[in-house]
Amino acid sequence: MQFDTDTICALSTPTGTSAIAVIRVTGNEAFDICKQLFEPADTKKDINKESAFSIHYGFIKDNNDIIDEVLISLFRNPHSYTGEDLIEISCHGSIYVQQKVLQLLVNAGARTAKPGEFTMRAFLNGKMDLTKAEAVADLIASSTAAAHKTAINQMRGGFSDELKELRQKLLDFASLIELELDFSEEDVEFADRKALTTLILEINDMLKRLIDSFSLGNVIKNGVPVAIIGKPNVGKSTLLNALLNEERAIVSDIPGTTRDYLEDSVNMNGILYRFIDTAGIRKSTDEIESKGIEKTFEKINEAKIVLYMFEALETDVPQIEKDLAELSLDTDTDTIIVINKTDQVTGDSIEEKFKSVKDVVLISALNKVNLSSLTEKIESFVTVQSVESNDTIITNARHYEALSKSLAGIEEVISGLNNKISGELLAADIRNSLTHLGEITGEVTNDELLGNIFGRFCIGK
Repeated sequence: MQFDTDTICALSTPTGTSAIAVIRVTGNEAFDICKQLFEPADTKKDINKESAFSIHYGFIKDNNDIIDEVLISLFRNPHSYTGEDLIEISCHGSIYVQQKVLQLLVNAGARTAKPGEFTMRAFLNGKMDLTKAEAVADLIASSTAAAHKTAINQMRGGFSDELKELRQKLLDFASLIELELDFSEEDVEFADRKALTTLILEINDMLKRLIDSFSLGNVIKNGVPVAIIGKPNVGKSTLLNALLNEERAIVSDIPGTTRDYLEDSVNMNGILYRFIDTAGIRKSTDEIESKGIEKTFEKINEAKIVLYMFEALETDVPQIEKDLAELSLDTDTDTIIVINKTDQVTGDSIEEKFKSVKDVVLISALNKVNLSSLTEKIESFVTVQSVESNDTIITNARHYEALSKSLAGIEEVISGLNNKISGELLAADIRNSLTHLGEITGEVTNDELLGNIFGRFCIGK
C-alpha cells in the first residue's frame, strides 16, 4: 500500500501551557529540516552526523532570533517508532513557542501530520500490526487499571501472536488442499483430514472464547452503564451526588426537577462505572418532562445495571413487585432494589419489611449511610477475574465483528468435513475464514479501513 512520504510534524503532548512540550518530526527529510532550525550549543556538532539514540542541547532559531533552548532526540530508520528518521524536539511548554516551532518546521519543508499518521506509518513500515496500533489508542484513552492492563497486553502482541499462529496453520492446510486440486486426476490427499479436523475444532473453540470475552472487554473499555431510576423525588439525584462525592445534580424537594439524564463516571477497583441519573418515572402532561421520561427508558435499555429506587416509608413489597413487572427489564440487565430515606424510619422494622426482596440494599443517600453495601452489590454483578490473568480479552468492536465472521467460516469448514465435501469447497471456506482473521491484524486491509482506524487517533500520535 502506498502512502505519503512527506516529512510530517506535530505536537505530541497536549495542547496548552505546560512545563515541557514535545514536537515530533518524521520522514526522509527530518534531519535536514531540523538542521535548518536547530543550532547546537556545541557549534562543532552536525546532527546529520550524530549517532542515533542521542540527545543534544541547543537552540531553535528563526534566522538570528532565539525562539527557545531545547533538547532534540535523534532516531534513525528503521529503529524508530515510525520506522523512518525521526526527531523529537523537547521545548518549553509556552503556547507561543509550540506554535512558532511548528510554523518554522512547516516553512522549512515539513507538513502538519494528520490524526494518527505517526502510528499509521509505523504500521505501514512493519513496526506493528493493526491490533497493536489500535492498542496504542486504547492505552492513551485508558482511565482505569483494567483498561490499561488490557491495552498493554494487546500492545505486547499476545492477541496478534495467537491469531497469526492459528492463521498460519490454517494457511498451510489450505495450501495443501489446493495442491490436491492440481493432482485431482491422481486422487491423492496431501492434507490429513483427521489433523485438519483437530485444528479446525481447536480454532473454533478459540474463536468462541475470544468472542465471548467481548462482553467483558466492552465493560473494561467503555465502562459499566448504571441507570438510577425511580419515581420523582425518591432521591436519585442525591444518590448520584453521593456516589460521585460532589454536587453534580441539582437536588430539590419539588418532584420532576430532573428533566434530562445526567451522567458521570466513578472508578471502583479498576473498573469504570457510568452512573446515569434519570428523570422520575411517572405520567406527565409537561412536554419537557415527558421527553425526559422517554430518555429514561432509553437509558434503562442501554444499562448493564439498574438501580431501582424506592422510598422506605411509602413503599411495600407488593408495590416493588408491581413496578418491576411493569418495567419489563431485559433478562441481561441486573437490577438492584435501593430502598432510600431509611433515616426517616425508626426501629428495626425496615429490614424485616423488605427481607423478601431479592438484591435489595437499604440506604440513606442524603446521609451517605450504607453506600458501601450498595457499591459492593454493584461490583458483584461485574466479573473482572479474567482481567487479572493473561487471557486475551477483546475490547474492539471491529475485532469482534471480524472474529464472528471468521467463526462462521470455520463452522462451514466443520460442516464440510462432516459431509465429506470436495477439497475445492473446503479450501474456499478456509480462505474465507482466513480473510477475516487477516483483517484483524492488517494482513488484509484497504485505505478506507485504515482511514477509519487512524482517523480516530489524536494528532501527534
